[in-house]
Amino acid sequence: MENVVIIGSGCAGWTAALYTARANLNPVVVTGANPGGLLTTTSIVENFPGFPEGVDGTELMMKMQAQAERFGTRVQFGATVEAVDLGKRPFVVTVDGEKLEAKSIIIATGAGHKHLDVPGEDELEKKGVTYCATCDGALSMFRNQPLVVVGGGDSACEEATYLTRFGSIVYLVHRRDTLRASKVMAERALSNPKIKPVWDSVVTEVLDVKTGKVTGVKLKNLKTGEESILPCAGVFVAIGHYPNTQLFKGQVELDEHGYVVRKQGSQTSVEGVFVAGDCSDPVYRQAITAAGMGCAAAIDAERYLGSLNQ
Repeated sequence: MENVVIIGSGCAGWTAALYTARANLNPVVVTGANPGGLLTTTSIVENFPGFPEGVDGTELMMKMQAQAERFGTRVQFGATVEAVDLGKRPFVVTVDGEKLEAKSIIIATGAGHKHLDVPGEDELEKKGVTYCATCDGALSMFRNQPLVVVGGGDSACEEATYLTRFGSIVYLVHRRDTLRASKVMAERALSNPKIKPVWDSVVTEVLDVKTGKVTGVKLKNLKTGEESILPCAGVFVAIGHYPNTQLFKGQVELDEHGYVVRKQGSQTSVEGVFVAGDCSDPVYRQAITAAGMGCAAAIDAERYLGSLNQ
């Protein structure tokens, strides 16, 4: 039987592994099909403490993994959790057909960016297409260049406002003629002279795959049907996130958007099951906050396991 099974291998998962391993709990990390999580979709991370020149997202995850393994973390690399049973003790985690019994579980499955699902988007990811202005906006490829933000909610307005620090102009492309964002956020964005809204429009293609970098987007006006090309050096997709929590539906309490609800600290609605990172954080969604939550979940799990032995 395992003391701790950590499901997920982003900043939250690896930090939880590091702390539980140093506490001699001999944790197991199940990485999932996409080890490293969302951070591996970022070309360079410039806002994670300790890397003054920035660090490649994949490289950062590999360093975290190596640090966790140094203290005894065992890794099931590329393995996928197919099912969990949190209604019995010990908990049962089914990994690629094999069952693991666990005294405690840390959920660190992260979240995914909603995609446009248009031609050129996947091919140009990390080459001008990005899903996090805070992560990538300051990169040299975007400085003093026209940029496009797609979306109409608070996140899109925040991204567009943030990008005015770097881009020459920021086009805010929205499928309606009014923003969905809160009044304060919408007014802040629309009053910024460097933000130009593009109403009633959707991106139908990201250009140009052949050059190896973003050169523009193809737009379609939903009211007139007119198509046009908008030159830009970057496309920031801000149409929302989805937490990777489908596995836990009916097992732990989720909010209306599917994020795992935290009760006290990192504790979920099931005693002995803890959560960390973007799967329970719809607000910050940063590598450093995920790491901090991973630390907290590890400490909470250690204290929980200690209480079992008293």
